[in-house]
Amino acid sequence: MPRVGRVVLPNYPHHVVQRGHNRQVVFAEDADYRYYLETLEAFKTIYDIKVYGFCLMTNHVHLILQPGEAIADLGQLMKRLAGRQTRFVNRQESRSGTLWEGRYKSSPIETDAYLLACCRYVELNPVRAGMIDTPAAYPWSSYRWHAGEDVEQDWLDTDPCYDALGSNAEERALRYRTFVRSAIPEGEWTLIREALQRGQLTGGERFTDQVEAMINRRIENRKHGRPRRMRLRDDRQ
Repeated sequence: MPRVGRVVLPNYPHHVVQRGHNRQVVFAEDADYRYYLETLEAFKTIYDIKVYGFCLMTNHVHLILQPGEAIADLGQLMKRLAGRQTRFVNRQESRSGTLWEGRYKSSPIETDAYLLACCRYVELNPVRAGMIDTPAAYPWSSYRWHAGEDVEQDWLDTDPCYDALGSNAEERALRYRTFVRSAIPEGEWTLIREALQRGQLTGGERFTDQVEAMINRRIENRKHGRPRRMRLRDDRQ
């Protein structure tokens, strides 16, 4: 079966996943996680990539990345991230060989409708996996930064949807915590997961029409709906 052509859009966020080779462990110690994040922080500036969210699991990574005008830079960033981490782990473990699957998965995100939903999906990964009970208990994701609980991740970029949650940092953090704790609309996780697996768009019909016109190519599997809008409320109790 021919490989599906990757859709990468300039100035749009993308949900990106890269897995360990044969699903092997890629992060065995705290130093492994830290090294990956340090590399991501350094290379995001080199390649003009905005980082809106992340979650590093033991055998794969989830990233929310937005390239600038040069869409090839997204692939270059992922290539250098993978290569540098492989060399680090191989030195630490006195081993050789590949660490990652050869091809990462990515899905452009319809910003207004799905960006916050994708960040929530990414940051709840360790909860879904049964590793912890709350996202705040996991140190290797962007949740603590979005929730206003971690100032060390100030290298992350503020996406426009998160910025619109409030007029100041405290209000945005509060409303994001409320959003993550709220009920997940039926079908939202399935939609996000399948869009990523197929290399399709995480968005609705209108977004698909816009992208098809932009790239002059038909995009299959047009089955995306629109998630329920977030209800903003103050839960100070």
